[in-house]
Amino acid sequence: MNHDILLTLASDSQEIVLVGGIVIALVAIVFSFVRAMVLGTARERSRREIAAYVAEGTMTAEEGERLIKAGNPTDND
Repeated sequence: MNHDILLTLASDSQEIVLVGGIVIALVAIVFSFVRAMVLGTARERSRREIAAYVAEGTMTAEEGERLIKAGNPTDND
């Protein structure tokens, strides 16, 4: 009889671990999306500010282009 109780408890703990793992994975995915959104918003805001500086003449177009390329390591050609 005690053996059945131990098997039931072991089965329950496996389910708890599985559900806990799924919850952790989902939270990690959500935070990843939020992080990507925040970084994208910040990058776009920076581009707009650089464009405004170029438009008002505070910086040259070449300087603005250099700043934009510096912020995106995949486009440094």
